[in-house]
Amino acid sequence: QVQLVESGGGLVQAGGSLRLSCLASGRALSIGQMGWFRQAPGKERDFVAGIFWSNGNTYYADSVKGRFTISRDSAKSTVSLQMNSLKPEDTAVYYCAATRNYFNSWNYWGQGTQVTVSS
Repeated sequence: QVQLVESGGGLVQAGGSLRLSCLASGRALSIGQMGWFRQAPGKERDFVAGIFWSNGNTYYADSVKGRFTISRDSAKSTVSLQMNSLKPEDTAVYYCAATRNYFNSWNYWGQGTQVTVSS
């Protein structure tokens, strides 16, 4: 019912910036939250940032707070992640995800996009 397509990954130097985008298709009313996760080689998938679709309230992992900003564009059905002051430890595959309204589980996932930060 909901499909997610990501874009914007790439290679940047430490201290640089990158902006990821996620296009959501399907019934917008079925979406409760959208967010970003990341997974580095040999590590578990970790939560990065989330946003409530209805009111735009946001929340972040401590590791990215103050550096990353999540936002939504309801007219375009997109969610973005602006990443500033990137560090080598930010290197990972970044995934866009969404929850069903009234549920707390992340039911929908994008294909992932690689972000590599060189030192």
